[in-house]
Amino acid sequence: MRYRITHRTEYAYGQPVLLCHNEARLRPRQTPRQSCLESHVAIEPAPAERAVREDFFGNQVLYFAVQETHERLSVCATSEIEVAAAPPGPDLETSPPWDAVRDRLADEADAESRSATQFRLDSPCAAAATDARDYAAPSFAPGRPILAAVSELNRRIHRDFRFDPESTTVATPVSEVLARRHGVCQDFAHLAIACLRSLGLPARYVSGYLETLAPPDQARLQGADASHAWFAVYAPDLGWIDFDPTNDCLPGDRHVTTAWGRDYADVTPLKGVIFGGGEHTLSVAVDMVRLE
Repeated sequence: MRYRITHRTEYAYGQPVLLCHNEARLRPRQTPRQSCLESHVAIEPAPAERAVREDFFGNQVLYFAVQETHERLSVCATSEIEVAAAPPGPDLETSPPWDAVRDRLADEADAESRSATQFRLDSPCAAAATDARDYAAPSFAPGRPILAAVSELNRRIHRDFRFDPESTTVATPVSEVLARRHGVCQDFAHLAIACLRSLGLPARYVSGYLETLAPPDQARLQGADASHAWFAVYAPDLGWIDFDPTNDCLPGDRHVTTAWGRDYADVTPLKGVIFGGGEHTLSVAVDMVRLE
């Protein structure tokens, strides 16, 4: 599949902004199944400084600074992506036991496994906790295959939690999501990661996009798409396997990966600091269009 993704972010400030410094993680990653054919970011007002680097997790980061006084900021990223057809999914029941994976990672010597062990550690938005471990426990009987257990956890989150875009913010803790049983895709990803870390398993946060389809006989609404989030779990010999609890599926060729990290704070699409500005309003519009 080939897609064109347009991600537009606009800030309108109540007072003039004298200076701003920003970081954007908007360029989709190169992966074995995904190629970013082209990508550019248009910024208004034009930045006085602009530089590109890779962060610790290999995500591309665009730094830019606007040094002229402004009352609006527009950042529009346009990317063309090619995603290979998803291969047959892994056999969930023949994957290694989850507790054996946990124990093996303590002694694993290869570079990929050593790198993955950092994702067993707590992060600000997805820390191990007793309530997360208790929620995960019914899916993780001793000796159960890891992918079968994670798949069931993925399915339970989809079943037990209501999608409600008005119920949480980026600062809502996992404990509150667990107690209130509703949230959005980033909340469900954080919950799954906290569950897995509570069991000693590596899990990472993945940000990106999911192609949405219009209902039959209805026109597709421009700008109605949104960023998406899911999680991945690691096991030696299998590598990283993605799961999408919002949709109870393994991500395929309708998912596009932008960045990954420990949690949302590592992969925020756009963040920065401003001098001035006062109160502000934010609008975000995303279009993900399939190209024939």
